[in-house]
Formats: sequence, structure tokens, C-alpha cells
Amino acid sequence: MARRSGRVLRAYPKLFVFPLIGGLSGVAFIVTLFGSLYVTDSFLQEPGLAVYIALFVAYLVETFIASFFTAALVAATRTVFHGEEPSIRGALAAAWKRKLPLLAWSLIAAIVGVVIRIIESEDNIVARIVAGVFAVAWSVMTYFVVPVIVFRDPSVTEMLKESASTFKNTWGESIGAMGTIDIVTTLLALTGVGLGALTFIVTAGMGTVQLLATVLIGGSTFIFGLLLGKALSGVAKTALFVYATESTAPEYFDDMDFSEFGGDKSSSTGRLGGRLGGSGGGQI
Repeated sequence: MARRSGRVLRAYPKLFVFPLIGGLSGVAFIVTLFGSLYVTDSFLQEPGLAVYIALFVAYLVETFIASFFTAALVAATRTVFHGEEPSIRGALAAAWKRKLPLLAWSLIAAIVGVVIRIIESEDNIVARIVAGVFAVAWSVMTYFVVPVIVFRDPSVTEMLKESASTFKNTWGESIGAMGTIDIVTTLLALTGVGLGALTFIVTAGMGTVQLLATVLIGGSTFIFGLLLGKALSGVAKTALFVYATESTAPEYFDDMDFSEFGGDKSSSTGRLGGRLGGSGGGQI
């Protein structure tokens, strides 16, 4: 999955634009939010309330930003799978058409995120275990939420139900393939850390040059690894979802035997393909 997703990115490097803009936007927002809270001493005045309000706002906006640019990446990737040249403007327009479902999803995710954090903050090992199990279950259930939103205009209930159904019935046994992409991302990020450390040692005694070189070389490699992981994950997830709903291996994945992943394809492909296949193509 990682190699074939890499083929797509090499053929269409413009797909990197979406995780890049999304990442920069997210970092800018977080710095602005928590920087302003620190400057105004909000944490000191109302520690508990201020923290949870800030977390809710952070989760909400961060989820919306990430989901929006992931939706654009999914739309552009599906265009590639249809043998057409992706357009950055067209992909962003497709994501913007889904702004309300994306906002609804972000609101739900923010509420769930704060609830999980509150449970985790309890000084109780059982509460932490429950929070961890719930967080994993929530991640699994919402694994395909963004593709569902992109391919059609679902209600809140439908987006969660169809995401969970797609994962359970079709791709429940393929999560290991996506785990490989996480490994690739981690290795690239660690490479950045290693290069940064090596640069720091080689430039020892150079003062400002040492610091700048370490941050530039190590930091850029680390960030590139994270962005590549986001892009690979978006492409691979789209490929999985397209096959699940259309029963056809997408371009660049046509030499791959999807049937080896297991799962009950008959139950979800027919149901989802009928509802998603017809509406998705024209809108994207």
C-alpha cells in the first residue's frame, strides 16, 4: 500500500500541497490560540475551565482544518484514479462543498476528544483504560468518515454508520496495511531526528550556525516525514474506499490483489456502491 501510494505521489506531486497547507494552518492556529491564552493569563485565572474550553476550540478547529484538506486530497486522489489530471482548485472546491458535514464531524470529534481527555485526567487506572479503549474504538468507527463525506452528502448518523460499516464489513482485516504507512512515517521522522543530531555534532562550536543548521536539516526532514505520511495515508485510504464501494482496483493499485485483505465485501460493496458510486463521480 505504501509503495503504490508513493507511485501516485511521484506521478502527481501536487497532492503534497493539501497536507502541507493543512499542517501549516493547524500549527498557526494552535500557536495563536495558546499564545493568546498564555499572554492573557487565562490558564492562571480559571485553570480547569480555561484548559477544557481551549482544548475544545483546538480540537474543533484542528479537526476541521485537517478534515478539510484531507477531503481535498481524497477528491484529488479519486480524480487521479479516474485517469484525469487533478486540480488543486477543483479539489479545494469539492472539499468546500462539504464544509457543513465536515464542520458537523469536527464538532462531534471535538466533544468526544474533550470527553476522552476528561476521563483520562481522572486519577484512576480503570478510567484511563476505559478512555484508551473508547479512543481506539472511536478511531476505528470513524476511520472512513472523510471519504464518506467527500463521496456523498451524508447526515451525521449516516457518516458515522457508513464509516463503521465500511471498516467492519470490508476492511476490518486490512488495517495492518495502513499500519505499514505509519511505520514509514515514523522511520522518516526518526531519520530527521538522527540527521539533526548528526548535524549538531558535526557543527559543534559554530554557535548560531550550529543551531540553524540543526533546525534546518533535522527539522525539515522531520516535517517532510510527517507530511509524506499524511499524503500516503490519504491516498491509500482513498484507494481502499474506492475499491470497497466500486469493486474495482483503482489506477496504480490494479496489480494488487485486494481480495487478500479479507472481510465481507459482498455486504458493504453492494450497499455502499449503490449509494456512493453514482453521486460521488459527478460532484468530485
